[in-house]
Amino acid sequence: MGEDARQDSEAVETEQRSPEQIEADIERTRRELGDTVAAVAEKADVKAQAKSKVDDTKAQAKAKVEEAKARLKAKAPSSASDGAGTVGRVASENRRPLVIGGAVLVAFLLGRAAAGRD
Repeated sequence: MGEDARQDSEAVETEQRSPEQIEADIERTRRELGDTVAAVAEKADVKAQAKSKVDDTKAQAKAKVEEAKARLKAKAPSSASDGAGTVGRVASENRRPLVIGGAVLVAFLLGRAAAGRD
């Protein structure tokens, strides 16, 4: 461990650098250190991180609401006649279940009417 430190210091000592190079290295190191301190401070600011997360979540929720509104608007009929046409189309495509359901409903209503007479 001691030998490695000596070898590193010998390499630095044998390398001749100008004062300008040394000053440039110092400035670069200061900038890097400043960036590091700023990054650590940003990560340590829990309040700012929480606010950022809340803002992101709000934006996502707003986008989902807008998307849902657009889908509903696209599916909703623009007029009563369009709605009636859609109902008629669905009814014609599903005729058997509607006939069976109607027959059950009629039988139920007739049974109640007959029970009410007694």
